[in-house]
Amino acid sequence: MNLISKLLKPEFILLDLDVSSKKRVFEQVGLLFENHREVARSQIYDSLFAREKLGSTALGHGIAIPHGRIKNGRETLTAFVRTRDPVPFDAPDGNAVRLIFVVLVPEHATETHLQILSELAQMFSEKSFRDALLSSTDPAEIHRLLTEWSPYAPPVRRAAF
Repeated sequence: MNLISKLLKPEFILLDLDVSSKKRVFEQVGLLFENHREVARSQIYDSLFAREKLGSTALGHGIAIPHGRIKNGRETLTAFVRTRDPVPFDAPDGNAVRLIFVVLVPEHATETHLQILSELAQMFSEKSFRDALLSSTDPAEIHRLLTEWSPYAPPVRRAAF
């Protein structure tokens, strides 16, 4: 079991989101959390953009992990977004991103925040894992991939067709 398995709910997986900028990604994630977690979308948007102003949260290889803190937050909020088309994100390798994992933690959850980011960085470092997330059309399969990933398991293998 990984940290993500305790945090990511299936309804917080958005596949093939039709957006053209990180601003639009943050707006859609804000709307998702506002509708399902009753956190103001402006608070989500502002937190993500405040962190992004410090430096891009893109890792390279088409991955970004935008994250931030929520003042008076009661729980950690996570969402996975796969965009329909690559979105510019100022990645260190210059590539646009399609795989985005959003993490918002309560204001004082420092250790938890770092543990989650570390796990996500490990997870997304596996090319076979990224490829599986890009090729799956089933949100349940995406959820399974994200929540069952383990640093001790062999890399994800895609079925041969």
